[in-house]
Amino acid sequence: MKYFIVAGEASGDLHGANLIKSIKQKDNSAQFNFWGGDKMAHQAQGLLMHYKNVSIMGFVEVLMNLRSIFKNMDVCKKQISSFDPNVVILIDYPGFNLRIAEFCKSKGIKVVYYISPKVWAWKENRAKKLEKFVDLLLLIFPFEVDYFKKWDVKTAYVGNPLMDEIHQFKPNPSFKKLNQLSEKPIIALLPGSRKQEIKTTLPLMIKLAQSYPNYQFLVAGAPSISKDFYADFENENVKIIYSQTYDVLSQSIAAIVCSGTATLETALFNIPQVCAYVAHPISYRIAKMLVKVKYISLVNLNLNREAICELIQDDFNVNRLKLEFEAIMPNGNKRDILLKDYATLRNFFGVGASDKAASEILKLL
Repeated sequence: MKYFIVAGEASGDLHGANLIKSIKQKDNSAQFNFWGGDKMAHQAQGLLMHYKNVSIMGFVEVLMNLRSIFKNMDVCKKQISSFDPNVVILIDYPGFNLRIAEFCKSKGIKVVYYISPKVWAWKENRAKKLEKFVDLLLLIFPFEVDYFKKWDVKTAYVGNPLMDEIHQFKPNPSFKKLNQLSEKPIIALLPGSRKQEIKTTLPLMIKLAQSYPNYQFLVAGAPSISKDFYADFENENVKIIYSQTYDVLSQSIAAIVCSGTATLETALFNIPQVCAYVAHPISYRIAKMLVKVKYISLVNLNLNREAICELIQDDFNVNRLKLEFEAIMPNGNKRDILLKDYATLRNFFGVGASDKAASEILKLL
């Protein structure tokens, strides 16, 4: 079988890589073409576009890059037509991928959507596009199962692929020595995987670190961002660590995390965290009008309550960050409660999501 996969972000690259691995185990003749990243390229030949060249976030940023976005869509459509796959697998990245789904449907190509657009949060009308253009929707959050019952789209709940990745992870015993770290307790800083996220969250995280000289702060550098970009952020108490995010988390006692997949990863590693998010002011105002969920972090969304503190926009300031940071540290008044919430969260997800997803795709074919 021939599989064309489209992943436009770092998290999609991670999940795409695990999916490719599982498909290869079930289909010995599998051929792949894909948009993704280094992790997917490690699993198979066929990388056509790296996500770092197409990842754009925010209303304003999208408007400023419309020409290149539509150009990329045309490129992707031509590549799909040339490859003539048995199925196109779309991973998250909805603004782009829903248009690709429509194109594929018009060409009679089967479409699987893995990691649904967050229509339960905003742009619910996208669910109608899922009905029209998607043959199979693979769900990764338990609450999505009930939500999608009201839509005429074939679904299958496969569990969360992050559980597989973390379950398989083995910490590097030489991590501290390799990165020339001291014996001070480690605080993880995860400022996001896009430049605009890093620019808005990391400076304040660095400012917090200045108040805690008895700890060492490790920034999980995004693999898609050049080392030069991080140069101004490093100092004697803050070190940038590249392509070792899970090692950073496994060694940490607390974390400050930009909203996104990383909040769930941090929770599954059982690391108390504060969630941060800052958008372009215009993008934020638009989002406030359109987004209909109470929380922005995947931790709180799945628990349906505020377990981790979310510091959004103006609330993300030094004084508030310091207050919430101390509350999750050892002896902090929120730490034990948060760890109990994490235990509840882990019970929601089983392992084997990538294998289940691959099985559902082959069943469809």
